[in-house]
Amino acid sequence: MLIIEVKNGNIEQALKQYKRKVIKTKQIKNLQDRQQFTKKSVEKRDEFRKASYVQSLRTNAEKES
Repeated sequence: MLIIEVKNGNIEQALKQYKRKVIKTKQIKNLQDRQQFTKKSVEKRDEFRKASYVQSLRTNAEKES
């Protein structure tokens, strides 16, 4: 549960803080992930693809430097 203090009646600032905290705690992403079941093997495959993509980006950046 996120707790936000409203200072001097400034609701706009409190909403900004709330949005930041929601993004940092990844609440929305967790809710979206729970809406649809994915098998562990599919999750692992996606993680491997993402890792290989990031690695290829890094090696290409090193070659260009």
